[in-house]
Amino acid sequence: MNHTMTIPELDFDPYAPENLNDPYPMHHAVREAGPVVRLKPYPSLVACSRHEQVHAVLNDHVNFISGAGVGLTNFNLEAPFRPKSLILEADPPQHTQMRAILSRILSPKTVMQIRETFAAEAETLLDRCMDQGTIDGIHDLAQLYPLKVFPDAVGVEADGRENLLIYGDMVFNALGPRNELLAKSAARMGPVTEWIMAHCARENLRPGGFGDQIYQAADAGEISHEQAPMLVRSFLSAGVDTTINGLGNALFALAHHPAEYARLHADPALARPAFEEALRWESTAQTFYRTAGRDTEIAGVPVAKNTKVLCFLGGANRDPRKWPEPERYDIGRRPTGHVALGSGIHGCVGQAIARLEGEVVLTALARRVKAIEVTGPHTRRPNNTLRALDTLPLRLIPV
Repeated sequence: MNHTMTIPELDFDPYAPENLNDPYPMHHAVREAGPVVRLKPYPSLVACSRHEQVHAVLNDHVNFISGAGVGLTNFNLEAPFRPKSLILEADPPQHTQMRAILSRILSPKTVMQIRETFAAEAETLLDRCMDQGTIDGIHDLAQLYPLKVFPDAVGVEADGRENLLIYGDMVFNALGPRNELLAKSAARMGPVTEWIMAHCARENLRPGGFGDQIYQAADAGEISHEQAPMLVRSFLSAGVDTTINGLGNALFALAHHPAEYARLHADPALARPAFEEALRWESTAQTFYRTAGRDTEIAGVPVAKNTKVLCFLGGANRDPRKWPEPERYDIGRRPTGHVALGSGIHGCVGQAIARLEGEVVLTALARRVKAIEVTGPHTRRPNNTLRALDTLPLRLIPV
């Protein structure tokens, strides 16, 4: 290990409005500068944008821990703004125990059981969109669908679900710096926290839903009854926003690549690969952090204990070292190994459900819609972590 090695230093702020709006020039510069770089505005961290290093860091939970937070703030040095997530911001053995419970609840068998319901809901929603003809791809489709099917599955009542959007927005903004975006989303949180906590309580969850199953695990002594509502909270904070943006970005990709949509329309079985490629091409979560749990190294570059490591997921997913023509959205690509849903022991625990949602919505679309036309400019919803659209005006041309 070469301790005299100089790490390239670049003057990029990942949280500056221009980089949140279009992160790709920054990702490219960081990738080309080296496997590990420093960023002038955040001198205490190191950053990686190449697929090889991002993948390696995410898969090495021994050297790169999550318990000190997966955002910019180092929980070893300052207190978290809310109690730590029992799964996202935890390391083994605690993480292993929590993950086992969630993995059992969200098992492949579960996904098979809910598939029919999820597919039927996609058809119902598409009926409404087809009647309208001209839709906002985000507000009329990408947002409504996950807000219906996922909280239904968790067992949350229908009233007040818009609170989940406000909550998710804040959770993901909080992974960045204490900037204006975080201040604005925190200001909207007033009554939301109370609503979230109430809906994590057992008496407000439908018996037999995912949330209730967490309490059943507490009854069985696998976790404490104090931990149960916090695990339910993990579902609600991670299961909605990410899928909304995954769907929104997939609609955006297909609307802007008519030839690719024509391929999907001709073969609806490509729905799953089309969603997968959209996750790679426009990563829902753009950045996640780890913290060096001990003195270690990345690609031969020494990294001192307690250093925050910024992983550019969106950069890794467009690394030409890994993907030919990475800027191209190609539904025939099989982008195995993309890191849009994380990787390693902290890979998204609900990814099978997210993929199911993407697949059934795009399948319904492919069967019933001949072409998707963009009818006006889209707008983005800036967030410190998420690549999110706010509006996406589209016309659905029926078969």
